[in-house]
Amino acid sequence: MPLVKVEMLKGKDPEYKKTVLDCIHQGLIDSIGIEDWDRFQRITEYDREDMEFPSFKTDSFMIIGIKLFPGRTKEQKAALIETVTGNLNKSLGIATSDVFIVIDEPPLENWGIGGKQKG
Repeated sequence: MPLVKVEMLKGKDPEYKKTVLDCIHQGLIDSIGIEDWDRFQRITEYDREDMEFPSFKTDSFMIIGIKLFPGRTKEQKAALIETVTGNLNKSLGIATSDVFIVIDEPPLENWGIGGKQKG
């Protein structure tokens, strides 16, 4: 049950944002084998003055946070990062250097689903 949060500058149209989410979701399917229905994603947009990053990055820069149940291998996580970044580059022309991905794996005891602690 990955939880995805994309942080990016305001100004992209709905089709662009949907494609971003689709690229990430397909990357999760292809690299770590999640089910197609397992889609919990959101985009947070910022005004330019509210998001700071190096001047050599473009306005397509984004930070993608992915929370996962623990247990994926280093190789699976590398495949996830490479696949999502590649999908965004191929589908939207986003430079690979404009994509930051952070994977977080909280212990199962820190997940609550349907009112029950997972671990």
